[in-house]
Amino acid sequence: MLRTSYSQILNASRDFSIAICDPEGMLVAQADHLPIHIGALPWATHAVEEAIKDIQPGDVFLINDPHNGGSHLPDVTAFVPVFAGDRRLFWTIVRAHMSDIGGSTHGGYNPSATDIWQEGIRLPPVRLYEAGRLREDLLRLLELNVRNGRDFLGDLAAMVGAARLGEARLQDLFKEIDVDVILGAVDLILDSAEKHARQVVSTWTDGVFLGEAFLEDDGHGTENIRILAKVTKSGDSVEVDLTGSDEQTRGFVNSSHANMQAAVAMAFAYLLDPQIPKNSGTFRPLSVVAKKGTIVWADDDRPVCFCTSHPANEIVEAIVKALSASCPDRTMAGWCRRFRLAMEGVDPRNGHKFIWHMFHARPGGGASPAGDGWSCGGEWHIVGGAKFGSIEVAEVRFPLHFRKHEFRQDSGGDGEYRGGLGVDLELLIETETPVSVNTAGEGVRYGACGLLGGEAGAPHCYRVLSDDREPRDLPTKAVGIEIRPRDVLEIRSAGGGGWGPPSKRSPKAIQRDIEAGLVDGRIERS
Repeated sequence: MLRTSYSQILNASRDFSIAICDPEGMLVAQADHLPIHIGALPWATHAVEEAIKDIQPGDVFLINDPHNGGSHLPDVTAFVPVFAGDRRLFWTIVRAHMSDIGGSTHGGYNPSATDIWQEGIRLPPVRLYEAGRLREDLLRLLELNVRNGRDFLGDLAAMVGAARLGEARLQDLFKEIDVDVILGAVDLILDSAEKHARQVVSTWTDGVFLGEAFLEDDGHGTENIRILAKVTKSGDSVEVDLTGSDEQTRGFVNSSHANMQAAVAMAFAYLLDPQIPKNSGTFRPLSVVAKKGTIVWADDDRPVCFCTSHPANEIVEAIVKALSASCPDRTMAGWCRRFRLAMEGVDPRNGHKFIWHMFHARPGGGASPAGDGWSCGGEWHIVGGAKFGSIEVAEVRFPLHFRKHEFRQDSGGDGEYRGGLGVDLELLIETETPVSVNTAGEGVRYGACGLLGGEAGAPHCYRVLSDDREPRDLPTKAVGIEIRPRDVLEIRSAGGGGWGPPSKRSPKAIQRDIEAGLVDGRIERS
């Protein structure tokens, strides 16, 4: 995927994930990529299995529909069936965020959308290859419905190639080891992961715990949207009940079902031992209760494009807050919220249109009992899996100049362990004509939450600087913002939350931060 995909969102920022599932939808193995992708793949596998009955070697299937096992429309998923003789044993799967998926706005995110049809082309489970033969008509249909057909087709070819490589490697394994031995090993791995997870959970305090988090707004006038997690921990099992969350909204901050399930799985996984493999066995102690028509599980016609970021982050935050009373030594303070932008313009160096997704200026991660949060770590749903990529490569590929990209001093929340720092970024637009920017963001009012006495991180602050205008704030959910040539985007991304009371932070750690310039030594600590 890294070597053959076309779009920088994949080959630089790594916004893709790969996994192996079985025909029952069991997650057998995954690569170390994006949790919000991986947690939804069992539901996508179920959708393919239910829709397609005549699966044969050489087939390739695609899906992206949020209400057919997908998460949001830009995340397209490719499935390759793996056979051993006549027995179909596995799926090799690649999910990748496409840089455009059609719809009313470039880049996939449409804050003005009030229904899902305004967000892009929807793919229920469809067959791209039939017994090894490409369906050219379907490929032309897809190319025609996106703005950057060349990149889309290149990325799709990379996905199919990667999934087929996974199939080939499994075929090599079948030649080396008896298939029944392999299936027995899979069962053993899943059972072992379940046993380990239950051992961890059994050490937590029993009880019913509540946690909540809030979305700032939906872009259409609804504010302070509440996600409520009622978490029941009993013995070696955990139930997460999200039915008390607010109703679905008009805007694109609703969640699809598979995305909600992935967010709950993420929160649970973050509280387990790192060495437990994250597969379906790991999540057997976990059950989820949710209600359709709420912000965490919207009706099929609602827009959901922002859901992999929000409310996914708030679902995780509410669950972790609730369980901080059950297993405080395993919880993390809040990770930052996503404030992304997609830029469309014309590159004066070649006259070609471009779409650029900002993955730079990653915000800070939350602190934990294990130490300070990761600076530039990203958000709950990514936890470092998506990279900001090379500045130099971005400048070569796009008409942009990075005047500054450095840690944002004092952005991490104070605490016994400090939140990770965000970034100060100054980005000069080097086009000859204006560019159009769409934003999809949260976290300008609410910083990443502190936990167990820790302080919240600094919120985002995004502005446009022009020579002949006063600086102006970028709205968090808007389409068609005109940025003129030579304007500068001043991006100050948020910092992670602090963990534990600041009074308990060691003097050595404080002095180290001051000497490194991460905090201002003149600011009085609380």
